[in-house]
Amino acid sequence: MSERSERRVVITGMGLLSPVGNSLKSSWESLVAGKSGVGPITGFDASDYSAKIAAELKDFDQETVVDKKDRKRVDKFSVFALAAAAEAWSDAGLENHNFDKTRMGSILGVGIGGLETLESNAKALFSGGPRKVSPFLIPGMISNLAPGNIAIRHDLRGVNYVVTSACTSGTHALGEAWRMVRDGLQDVVLAGGAESSITPLAVAGFARMRALSTRNEEPDKASRPFDKDRDGFVMGEGAALLVVESLESAEKRGAHIYAEVVGYGFSCDAYHITAPAEGGDGAILCMKNAVESAGIQPEQVGYINAHGTSTPVNDPAETKAIKKVFGGHAKEGLLVSSTKSMTGHLLGAAGGIEAVVLAKALQEKVIPPTVNLDVADEECDLDYVPHEARQASVDYAMSNSFGFGGTNASIILKRV
Repeated sequence: MSERSERRVVITGMGLLSPVGNSLKSSWESLVAGKSGVGPITGFDASDYSAKIAAELKDFDQETVVDKKDRKRVDKFSVFALAAAAEAWSDAGLENHNFDKTRMGSILGVGIGGLETLESNAKALFSGGPRKVSPFLIPGMISNLAPGNIAIRHDLRGVNYVVTSACTSGTHALGEAWRMVRDGLQDVVLAGGAESSITPLAVAGFARMRALSTRNEEPDKASRPFDKDRDGFVMGEGAALLVVESLESAEKRGAHIYAEVVGYGFSCDAYHITAPAEGGDGAILCMKNAVESAGIQPEQVGYINAHGTSTPVNDPAETKAIKKVFGGHAKEGLLVSSTKSMTGHLLGAAGGIEAVVLAKALQEKVIPPTVNLDVADEECDLDYVPHEARQASVDYAMSNSFGFGGTNASIILKRV
């Protein structure tokens, strides 16, 4: 292993499979256009459910990623991860790389894992007995098979593990990948998140918590972060992978650089299993840690892709935390938006897709909007870029992720 050193870390490839597009290009164009990916659930009969809507993938053929035989062995979330990883790999120009394979790896955020596989096999067990259970149940459902399958596909022999920290998983994964490359432990890491939990059991579970929107007659208007009429989040699915490597290696091989990863913060509320801490203490500490990690002043952050779930409790709590961390800057120049208003909430993959959004926003100098923000909650009084994307050149952008159990993470990217 080479001598450890603190290196600058950049993003050189990205892949995105989302409810608003099956590629990085199509997803970004949809987000800038304010297109919603929410509609009636088609994956199962949701007629008896209080929440009958979700942000599903559209016209995605899984057999373009894995053949019909192997599809029986691989859960949908792993297929999503493989698709996004393939795009990121190609985008980064790694087809003919010269990196040491033992110093290349993958760290993925997965909140729930192979729930589809688990549900179908549980049904088989209870209706037909143990011999009806697939021999691929365990390797299909366990969450670390997403980065594991990526490693097998791309011959990555270095770091390989999954981060499972609810809705913070994807951001934690990218932050840990950043530290691995920064500290010289790995040279290239594919990081991000994948999730495919729009299943009968998951939708029923979240609905029983009264966490989901029931605006079933207007699905494209159901996810409405910071709006006074929001009534819960909308489940989404997909995957986002980012290739991170040192600035030195990226420049040496002439790779395209989207953005530099400069800061990562984390914290825990230690307060409640689902609700944020009163006063937003955990989110405040998390964002402060990210800013300190980046070595910048709070007012240098020009854009925040908020956690912004469209739930009654989260949105005002995050707003209060942002105002506490950024002071006067929060209402005088700081742009905040929630792309969950279009993609729904991808749970463990949310931090991955929102990191991609940061990188594209910095590169394209465009801030995607918060759609459906018709009348802001009186406690939500920041500039949330309502309805339409906005041209804006910012130097630093932050993404927030907060999850059940009080886990928090923020990542900061810098424009190059």
